[in-house]
Order: sequence, then structure tokens, then C-alpha cells
Amino acid sequence: MSTDADPPTETNSPTETRPAAAPSARGLAPVAGVLLLAITVVLAGGVVTAAIDAPAEPAPTASLSLSATDDRIAVTHRGGDALDASELDVRVRVDGEPLARQPPVPFFSAAGFHPGPTGAFNAATDGDWRVGGSASFRVAGTNDPTLEPGRTVTVEVSVGGRPVATLETIVESG
Repeated sequence: MSTDADPPTETNSPTETRPAAAPSARGLAPVAGVLLLAITVVLAGGVVTAAIDAPAEPAPTASLSLSATDDRIAVTHRGGDALDASELDVRVRVDGEPLARQPPVPFFSAAGFHPGPTGAFNAATDGDWRVGGSASFRVAGTNDPTLEPGRTVTVEVSVGGRPVATLETIVESG
């Protein structure tokens, strides 16, 4: 017989009685540990993702100007940081349409272009494109669309995948 003051009992056999098991704090420790580990993994993943998405260094800043006559596109470095010619990327559009073949700067000879670009666009350049330096290339008639007076040319210049400038001009007669 039990009273209100007596602890509850369990019976495993007709002859044995023992106190019922009380809830233990030790049973919660593994659950809390797994929960903390999961939170740590999620936070670490977020930090790694943010670190991967962050640019390694800022894009160089430069003031460039553009001119285009008949088949020649010329870009002049007017001010700002020196640009690493080996990491240059140039993309050209004529009246909003990309050239079928883009200039693989630096280069000497490439399909869609006349050989012998100048300045930083030439494979024999000394390395850095500095203030005052000009670079040019000639688009061959086999490339499409062709440069013709009155058409709008847009040139995007980037260094190491980081955009530096987007330039636009009207093709003039040479």
C-alpha cells in the first residue's frame, strides 16, 4: 500500500519492488551536444560561403577613353592605377551586338582581327598599362558586325575578371 509521501514503485516480478526511475539530466546531454554541433556546422558553412564570395582584392580604378575609326578601336589610359596587361579582358559590341570573335588580348594575331595590335593589347607588351599609354587593334572585315562610320561601339575592359570601365563612342571615318 502506498501513501502520498511514498515514492511510486514499479513491479518487475511479484516479489520485487523498486523505486520508479526519475528523469535524468544526463539523458539531455547528447541531444544538446548534437544540437550545438549542428548549429556550429551551419554557422561555419555560412562563414565559408561568405569568404568564397568576397573578392580577393578590389578592382583597379582607371580612367580610359575610347576612339573608333573605320576598322580600328583605340583605348587610351588617362589616369588611375596601372593595369596588368596579361590579365586584360576586352569585350566589344557594335550597335549593341557583340563581335562574333572577341579580341583575345593580349595577342599578336587572331581570327577576326588584323595582326599587330598596339600597346597593352599586343602580346609583346612590357607588362603594365600605365597612364598615357594607348592600345589599339583593327577589326577584320571577316568579323561581324563590321565597324562602319556612324555605328556605336561599346568596349568593356576588365582586369582579372574585375570590371574597370565600360566605354562607348561613335565610329568615325578614318
